[in-house]
Amino acid sequence: MTGFASISRETHGEHVTVTIKSVNHRFLDIVIKAPQALAPIEGRVRAGVQQRLTRGRIEIALSLELPAGHTREVVLDEALLERLDQAFESARARGLVTGGLSASDVLRIPQALEIRTRADGNGGLPETAIALVEAVMGDAIGALVVMRETEGRMLQQDLDTRLGTLATMVDGIEREARSGQTQLESRLRERLAGLPADLVSDPTAVTQEVVRFVARSDVDEELTRLRGHLQHWRALSDGPEPCGRKLDFLVQEMNREINTIGAKAEGARATELVIDVKAELERMREQVQNVE
Repeated sequence: MTGFASISRETHGEHVTVTIKSVNHRFLDIVIKAPQALAPIEGRVRAGVQQRLTRGRIEIALSLELPAGHTREVVLDEALLERLDQAFESARARGLVTGGLSASDVLRIPQALEIRTRADGNGGLPETAIALVEAVMGDAIGALVVMRETEGRMLQQDLDTRLGTLATMVDGIEREARSGQTQLESRLRERLAGLPADLVSDPTAVTQEVVRFVARSDVDEELTRLRGHLQHWRALSDGPEPCGRKLDFLVQEMNREINTIGAKAEGARATELVIDVKAELERMREQVQNVE
């Protein structure tokens, strides 16, 4: 499900900004972009998201500004520069480049140099900053959840409508399948009645065989299971728990039943309805991917 929230707050000179957005994803995928100073609390941030959300790609951007009293530190990635220097040395030997790395070159290399705020003399974040980040993060997740719930209500209305359409189609398949069975039995009996008497040695056995042949097109069991899936869908949809993955599974089960019905049911009209149900199930499957 999609959603977006951005919240900023400042307390005692400590300024935190949290931007969080979500897009559709089959599972929960959390991506956090934050300065190195916030690395120690990324686990808390991730756990906070997991407590509130169960599905979607969640992208979080965190920023923290501390008061001017906190000193700045410069972090140079010396290992990266050594590898770059070795690469340039090889290129110079082949005549591809000239000169060595300069300070201006280093400043233009991404991730080679980082200037950041030192939280304190021990390199840890102040407790007040941690509390502020967690508070703003909680508010941002709450705002995101509200937006996703609004979208969820719209999705539920759409899926409920499709579920009603599906139930009507299933009723139609039942009528057409039974009519097709009756017509099949009539056709078989008419053909058998036209056979010479010497070819029909045991009328009772022939009648039993006709019944068995017609029974192969019986789809009552599949229809019962399909209606059970529809009832289960309604229970999950009306329940308080996240149900996106379970609904996705139910769509797969309904597809399995309708494929069996399509292979067994008699009559052209029943086949048309089966195709319509499969098309509707595919639309529901696509929509269910957006459900928490």
